[in-house]
Amino acid sequence: MESSSAGMRTLWISLAVLGATACLQGVVVALSGSVALLGDTLHNAGDALTSVPLAIAFVLGRRAANRRFTYGYGRAEDLAGLVIVLTIGLSAVFAAWTAVDRLLHPRDVEHLPAVAAAALIGFLGNEWVARYRIRTGRRIGSAALVADGLHARTDGFTSLAVLVGAGGVAAGLPVADPVVGLLITVAILFALRDAAREVFRRMMDAVDPTLVDAAELALREVPGVRDVGELRLRWIGHRLRAEVAVVVDGELTARAAHEVAVAAEHTLLHAVPRLSAALVHADPASAGAAGTEGDPHAALAHHRASY
Repeated sequence: MESSSAGMRTLWISLAVLGATACLQGVVVALSGSVALLGDTLHNAGDALTSVPLAIAFVLGRRAANRRFTYGYGRAEDLAGLVIVLTIGLSAVFAAWTAVDRLLHPRDVEHLPAVAAAALIGFLGNEWVARYRIRTGRRIGSAALVADGLHARTDGFTSLAVLVGAGGVAAGLPVADPVVGLLITVAILFALRDAAREVFRRMMDAVDPTLVDAAELALREVPGVRDVGELRLRWIGHRLRAEVAVVVDGELTARAAHEVAVAAEHTLLHAVPRLSAALVHADPASAGAAGTEGDPHAALAHHRASY
């Protein structure tokens, strides 16, 4: 709940800042006719609107698991990430089409000082939002929010490109405006690549290998754990879940093996950031060891807990 609240707060503040920036730039576009600023304005507006699917995902993520969605609704964030990727792609297509059309049908750009000022404001607003989103996304473990932050950062650099284009037009190079529009398209494509990679990895259950290393190292320090077998981590929204098999003494009773599993589970919850649940399976070091015969439950013990 705390993570979702932090994400929602970040989204609404970002929406307000980018919405105000896009509205201001839109007024300047209407006055100046700058196609480069138009592309930047559309990109900013699209970036602001991506807050909506993310907000819906955070609200859904708060719903409790049920018999149909046994892992809860955290995966809604991955779907929101896909919407963000598609939005970035559409922005690139529209910006490219507008720039090419202006190259084929030139038009004078007016009110250059206003265009330059709007571009500078666009950069400052987007860079602030990018830092805010990326910082919050990494803190709560939301790949979609990080991708949205990268999107905003690219918007900031495209705003600087608009500033350069305005300077080119002022120097007597009217073609600079649509050319900068095409450069903005390239920048949007780079943002698309980075965002798509983040979202694709999350949907494929990719995790940072250092988290796996930290989990294994912590488990090997648990008293009673002889070795660590299969270890799996996966993201459900911006929370992690773990499944692990630990090797224990084959002579342990079911109760003793259970206690080792409990200790392993608590250790994992403290050692791995944003881990909310763990399923620990205890395997005997020797399948036929004395102490397990006649007791089918002593061969393995399960402990599952969620916080």
